[in-house]
Amino acid sequence: MARAGLTADRVTFAGAELADEVGLDHVTMSAVARRLGVKDASLYAHVRNLQDLRGRIALLAADEKTIRIAEATAGRAGKDALVAFANAYRTYAHEHPGRYTATQIPMEIDPELVAQAPGPRRAIELTYSMLRAYALDEPDLTDAVRLMRSMLHGFIGLEAAGGFAHARPAEDSWVRCLDALHTLLEHWPAHHEGDPT
Repeated sequence: MARAGLTADRVTFAGAELADEVGLDHVTMSAVARRLGVKDASLYAHVRNLQDLRGRIALLAADEKTIRIAEATAGRAGKDALVAFANAYRTYAHEHPGRYTATQIPMEIDPELVAQAPGPRRAIELTYSMLRAYALDEPDLTDAVRLMRSMLHGFIGLEAAGGFAHARPAEDSWVRCLDALHTLLEHWPAHHEGDPT
């Protein structure tokens, strides 16, 4: 029987908070139940299992991150939009490392939940819309999206792992990396005969 006041959203949020504190890999149903002050069995009236909970955390994080990016990039274009997008993305990853991790790893998520969650779709729309300002068409547009995501996630991942121990501040490198990314997007290489399309 479902415990009064306990909902799927409350369970998901508790799991997301726990993920930020201890890491997504350390989120268990028992740990979430302890956080909520209930028995493990109470959770199963709201989420099917740990995989379902992690999928819900990923969708929650995608929604939150997309809202931040949309707010940051509203009314901006070109380099201003790129920098605002990247900074909002990185700030979210810093503030919510467990949630952010959930958005970056492949997992099976209930298709019905995905259909109800606007975050993932909106994230794709925002990213492609921003990069279209660089006058890119397919397949270059998709390649540019992949390049940008690789740069952002790669930098954030190395930063989180302590990979930037050099005396030069990581923030200075971040700014220069965004400068370089903008320059590359403005001067995207042309296709040549024999290139994959």
